Amino acid sequence: MTDADPRHVLLADSIPFLLGQLGTHSAYRFTDLLAPLGIKPQQFGMLRILEASGGRSQQQLSEALGIHRNVMVGLVDDLEKRGLAERRKHPTDRRAHAVYLLPAGREMLARGAEIAAGLEREITSELDAAERATLLVLLQKAAAGSGLLPGIHPGFTTERPDDSGCDAGH
Repeated sequence: MTDADPRHVLLADSIPFLLGQLGTHSAYRFTDLLAPLGIKPQQFGMLRILEASGGRSQQQLSEALGIHRNVMVGLVDDLEKRGLAERRKHPTDRRAHAVYLLPAGREMLARGAEIAAGLEREITSELDAAERATLLVLLQKAAAGSGLLPGIHPGFTTERPDDSGCDAGH
């Protein structure tokens, strides 16, 4: 045992504190690891969403994912400027544009996915395979019990994801 302040030891036994501590650490680490690619976690998260739901209008994506429309417009604008995604005329709604992932976006997504997988290995390095599987199931249950949308970071639902102190997409 160390001479740590007893109040800190109590926090080390708090699930919300540990989740927050690890979440903040992983958000900062993921941001740092993505930096050489020139993207942020929010952009990586949007690339993942477009891979799974490409061809839908911005409004459809906003509504389905619970992402504020202003956030969606900004993310798509940024990805379009970088040549990672593009808006095209919607196939069935002539008033709307559909958003598609471009080949450069798929390449960026693949590179980011390798980084994300490496970060997961790093964070769970002290766990064996069975413990990692159990942790995943327990975290999924806790997220569902908290009413969170599977695979959607809550930072996407605000107008200012950069102000939350937590990055989406990891």
